Amino acid sequence: MPGIRLRIPGTILMLANLAASAAPAWKAPAQLNLGELQALELREEDPTRPALPRPTVEDRLGPLRLRAMEPLPDGRGWRFQVQALEPGPAVIPALDLGNGQRSPELRLEVPRTIPYGGPWVGFGGGNDDRLPAIPFPWAWASLLLLPPLALLAWGIRHWRQGSGQRRLRHAALGFRRQWPPVNKDRATLDAAHGIGRDLLAARFGEAARAWGPAEFQARNLDPWDQWAKSLDAARFGRTEPPFPASDPLLAALDTRGGGKEGA
Repeated sequence: MPGIRLRIPGTILMLANLAASAAPAWKAPAQLNLGELQALELREEDPTRPALPRPTVEDRLGPLRLRAMEPLPDGRGWRFQVQALEPGPAVIPALDLGNGQRSPELRLEVPRTIPYGGPWVGFGGGNDDRLPAIPFPWAWASLLLLPPLALLAWGIRHWRQGSGQRRLRHAALGFRRQWPPVNKDRATLDAAHGIGRDLLAARFGEAARAWGPAEFQARNLDPWDQWAKSLDAARFGRTEPPFPASDPLLAALDTRGGGKEGA
């Protein structure tokens, strides 16, 4: 009985060694580069045993993406083309080979592409990493201001160029509302005279406020010559010459004296 107790542990150890030696072996690099395609081999090393059947795997080997699988040239195993898509330890569990055998577990390391605590660029960034210091491109961004600034400059220039026309239209509307004067009292006549001079100044410049018969005749502004004379006559109670209508007065500003504006 004592001899039997001594032989049992030895037998168990021998069987365990045989089982271990019967397992197929992995051939793999020490570590996998992140994102690169690399090859792993699973081989039956014992020439007395049959070749390995195809492992039952689909598109992944543990955390590794399986890109291709083909038999080895000597037919004793399989080559796997894998790609690591995340850093850290990669553990390939034991594969069922379908003939009662299982491959040993394979542990590989996939290093980060950046050190811990470094700028978070590339693969491997985490909550403890610093965001990369990317300066804002102010010089290039300032180019985006050119179109709105050019549009603003054009709008201001267009508005300033049209200010004279807006002033003329405003003065013409005010003149049309007040002419001819309904009363011939001195205040009404003076107001009508001031509005007319504003219209002439808007059309020809400030010098037109002092124009008399000679200037009107020199510029072929006969309706305005009659306008000035009719106001003078009305101040003294006369009706001749009569007040000209507003339409001929405004038409004269549009069709006559155009080349002498500001003279």
